[in-house]
Amino acid sequence: MCRGLLLFSLLVCACYATFPRSVVRTLSVSNGGRWGEWQEPSFCPDGQFASGYRLKIEPRRGSYFWQDDSSLNGIELLCSTRSTTSDDRFTVSSGYGPWGDWKGLITCDRKGQFLTSFSLQVEDYQGNGDDTAANYVKFSCQEFGRHRFFDRYRYIGGRGFWGGYGAWSQYCQEGSAICGLRTKLESPQGNGDDTALNDVEFYCCGSD
Repeated sequence: MCRGLLLFSLLVCACYATFPRSVVRTLSVSNGGRWGEWQEPSFCPDGQFASGYRLKIEPRRGSYFWQDDSSLNGIELLCSTRSTTSDDRFTVSSGYGPWGDWKGLITCDRKGQFLTSFSLQVEDYQGNGDDTAANYVKFSCQEFGRHRFFDRYRYIGGRGFWGGYGAWSQYCQEGSAICGLRTKLESPQGNGDDTALNDVEFYCCGSD
């Protein structure tokens, strides 16, 4: 697979808020894609946690003539406070690729619930075929400070075009929730095979 050497910082968009947070756990999975570089982390403001998300996805390109699919290009978190009377709707993202469009917001069922674990859908290495790496992500939602065993089966999210979901990550411990992320992103490859977003880590924060 031919992968050109391009200036990554000029070709990949990055958007991050520099709010210092105290991270109590880093969530990761073992099935992330093999290509790309880790981007700068991004965090919700103090006192806010991720209550939803949206994805930047390139549509199928078709296969009559060989065309390069990249599928998942970016992940954006919706940040909210624990208050039932406010909805800050601040959004943060780490690095993201140039293809596709941001899709509609997917949120937890009610105010006071936040993202606490994730599973990543990834296409296996295709050899001489068209690689897309990460295709989608789904999350569990739990009420802050009320983590129960059966909550692990309550998740939000859908399914992308290719690949399968891997095992769930660890969970944010009681009294914490996802507050930030960083993505692993491959830069545009020119005439080579583009995969865009390959992997992601999420950060758990407690009450600041």
